[in-house]
Amino acid sequence: MLSLQVLKESLAKMVLIRRFEEHSVEAYTQGHIGGFCHLCIGQEAIPVALSLVMSPQDSVITAYRAHGIALTQGLSPRQVMAELMGKEAGCSRGKGGSMHMFNVSKRFYGGHGIVGSSSSLGTGLALAHRYSKDNGVSLTLLGDGASNQGQFFESMNMASLWNLPVLYIIENNGFSMGTSVERGCAGGPLYKRGEPFGIPGALCLGDDFIELHQQLRERLEIVRETSRPFLLEIDTYRFKGHSMSDPGKYRTRETLDEARTLRDPIQRLQEYLIQEHHCTPEALRAFDEYAQDCVKDAVAFSLDAEEPPQEALWKDVFVTTGDSL
Repeated sequence: MLSLQVLKESLAKMVLIRRFEEHSVEAYTQGHIGGFCHLCIGQEAIPVALSLVMSPQDSVITAYRAHGIALTQGLSPRQVMAELMGKEAGCSRGKGGSMHMFNVSKRFYGGHGIVGSSSSLGTGLALAHRYSKDNGVSLTLLGDGASNQGQFFESMNMASLWNLPVLYIIENNGFSMGTSVERGCAGGPLYKRGEPFGIPGALCLGDDFIELHQQLRERLEIVRETSRPFLLEIDTYRFKGHSMSDPGKYRTRETLDEARTLRDPIQRLQEYLIQEHHCTPEALRAFDEYAQDCVKDAVAFSLDAEEPPQEALWKDVFVTTGDSL
């Protein structure tokens, strides 16, 4: 059972992620952020719940919708916003951008732009946990579209054969880019895709923070105790397009308005705190004011931050020639 204090702190983190993403939209439209930019508005409960259930020895890896996880895995709003703007002060020194954020000190291994790559890389992290016998689990996130990738099935096959401690998490936000799950994913529920490999699965709601936290905690401990893979599908919804370049015309205005009314994890947690813990709306608004101040500070800091020097082009890059092979 989550305490009132933990619930309030979790709401504050979710609000911070929401405001960060909204200011990212503004910075992108003003030309301060270039390249790809994938937002997690509507999916904020997932990274916050993950941060609560993880142990220090666990690792986490995700796809390119990574801002929320970055903000809950030890990176400050300044570090993340500076990375989005390509500045030296960014968490990847301005060379990774939206899709390539890391914080190895917290065992956060990215941010990966290749669809489905997190599934195989996360399986490798699970192998490292097994090899080092550190009792850690690899929390490996991918999208519903990535669950169609061959490397995901190859990874599950290997994880099952080798008894690897990996919790595969499919963030099913309804659309792989502009294609709905119903049109793009055959074979029934996504959480059953591990069954041919002997991997059990389950489904939970990403809009209900309390249920999500409980499901993640229980499944993570099963993986830790058995050193066997598990597949958890989280039914969530993104309120923005696939990326900033996606106008989202494949959804009707009515469908989106309904989702914002019924499927907003922030709104649902706020209502729960008001109804069950008698929190006042005024008290909860303080979280929003704090988040706005934090993100505005991050934007101002990043706008003034230095760009990487020209010699950074050759740093952290492995170069080989035929003579060295």
